[in-house]
Amino acid sequence: MIELTPDLLGAVTKPARYTGGEWNAVHKDAATVACRFALSMPDVYEVGMSNLGLKILYEVLNRRADTAAERVYAPWPDMEKAMREKGLPLYSLESFSAIGDFDFLGFSLQYEMCYTNVLNMLDLAGLPVWSAARGEDAPFIVGGGPCVYNVEPVADFFDLFVIGEGEAVLGELVDAFIAWKNEGRPGGRQGFLLRAAALEGIYVPSLYEPRYDEAGRFKSLTPLHPAARPVIYKRLLADFDDAPAMTAPVVPYIGIVHDRIMLELFRGCSRGCRFCQAGIAYRPVRERSLPRLLELARQMAAATGYDEMSLTSLSSADYSCLEPLVDTLMADFAAARMSFSLPSLRVDSFSIELADKLQQIRKSGLTFAPEAGTQRLRDVINKGVTEADLMAAVGAAFRRGWKAVKLYFMMGLPTETDEDIIGIADLAKKVVDLYTEIKGKRGVKVTVSVSCFVPKPYTPFQWFPQNTLAEFDRKQRLLKEHIRDRAIQYNYHDARVSRLEGVMARGDRRLAAVLYEAWRAGAKFDGWSDQFREEYWLSAFEKCGVDPAVYNERTRDFDEPLPWSHTSPGVETGFLRREWDKAMAASLTADCRRGDCTGCGVCQRLGVRVVDGRRQDG
Repeated sequence: MIELTPDLLGAVTKPARYTGGEWNAVHKDAATVACRFALSMPDVYEVGMSNLGLKILYEVLNRRADTAAERVYAPWPDMEKAMREKGLPLYSLESFSAIGDFDFLGFSLQYEMCYTNVLNMLDLAGLPVWSAARGEDAPFIVGGGPCVYNVEPVADFFDLFVIGEGEAVLGELVDAFIAWKNEGRPGGRQGFLLRAAALEGIYVPSLYEPRYDEAGRFKSLTPLHPAARPVIYKRLLADFDDAPAMTAPVVPYIGIVHDRIMLELFRGCSRGCRFCQAGIAYRPVRERSLPRLLELARQMAAATGYDEMSLTSLSSADYSCLEPLVDTLMADFAAARMSFSLPSLRVDSFSIELADKLQQIRKSGLTFAPEAGTQRLRDVINKGVTEADLMAAVGAAFRRGWKAVKLYFMMGLPTETDEDIIGIADLAKKVVDLYTEIKGKRGVKVTVSVSCFVPKPYTPFQWFPQNTLAEFDRKQRLLKEHIRDRAIQYNYHDARVSRLEGVMARGDRRLAAVLYEAWRAGAKFDGWSDQFREEYWLSAFEKCGVDPAVYNERTRDFDEPLPWSHTSPGVETGFLRREWDKAMAASLTADCRRGDCTGCGVCQRLGVRVVDGRRQDG
């Protein structure tokens, strides 16, 4: 058991990140369980504690009498420095056990820029960062989350990956481990990995060998064992209503990013935005019923004492029973003065009456994501909203008293021109002018946030080149020059980070050496602007003889082998190619949620169906 001394905790910022003991944390005696599973998001406590997936898996695993799940997050640099000076290994928050004593260490990979933190945490735990170097007694390092649809840049650091929804897989993985352990660990570490590979939805990288052509381009990933499937398809929960759910989330002692109850209305989104990997990765839409959601809301409120609840999903306003859900929740929790929020609003499904109702307790600004500055480009990305939709939404809000609006856009989208960039400034100015027209005075605040587009695997834009740093810089300056109204605040993302994200998102195993060298130089918390050090990465690319532009600045051939084609969300390549063609023609594709099948292939491949309360075919 690791002991934390007062002098150590007194020397670091936010010591409550490291002390555990939170409300609803589960404590089990290690001697009474057959499997110990450490769960982590490789980021600081406040971010990791906000991850919904880990919250769910924590409860699901701890409901098993034979399993103990505990939490661990990335120490902030001041705590890491103190731990290394005192020789303290990375430890869990429940039992203060060294992570090296667990059977599994599972990382939720939400974002490519957390990869150096994975290596740093393995090193802090006293574990070899390369999977091939781990001994028989080392924990099995497991990866999951959105990044599993191309994990090749980090494949050599992990023992196995869970493809798809963890609730559908982890129970089987634990069962396989306990059986292997009870049988005397036949075949050693490799013996278990072969058993894991036999499970649907499990990818074991060491059972595959990447091959490259004479020019060094990725050619294929060859299975080395009969247990290694050519393609590993995602696992998912066909009946989301009956799926394991979170009922008693851990309540932190300090503020976290999402410090509230998170009520997950449904999984999936079929709006079909062509830039959006999540829209493919989480298909099809599967709703929870109104009675089940009300039951979960009441259980979580009773177990936590929170007075704020977020109704979460990729597009929450699309929930078929949203109005009766909100009405019932507000009536049930009126005495507790519970506030409710919808974190993802689309301008074409926006209801000012609903927004007004939700913000009776706490009124905040409204956030919308037009994504592009012109209608042509919104049609290219299949956003499916118009300028008229946006003006109707913000106009209704202004008439009801709102005077702060946030607008999210991307730059660097396929076919983008300077006119599209300037269109962002023009659209924001129209919002300002609309407020003045409605209220007869100035006083609105419009925040324009613009991210740099990163093409992702399993989207119609997976073949598209990312803009260069110089081009992003030019476009950011162009937009700034055209935003002249003081009511508009302009925020933009660091293109250097987006460039690196783009390289990792569509990279292959040759990037492992680059990642390792950057980490050795000191790279970590790369997603944090004050921690990112581009020089470490530039040096690592040069040292390893890898040109990052090969991965993110060229148009890929439609028939070229892709490093991620063996871990699949079930979508058909032909569908993605047709969507690319429709994007080039600025042609829209309808949402299949309550309409006709668009032929993405996910439902047919995985044997699931859309579950929606308003779907005509049931």
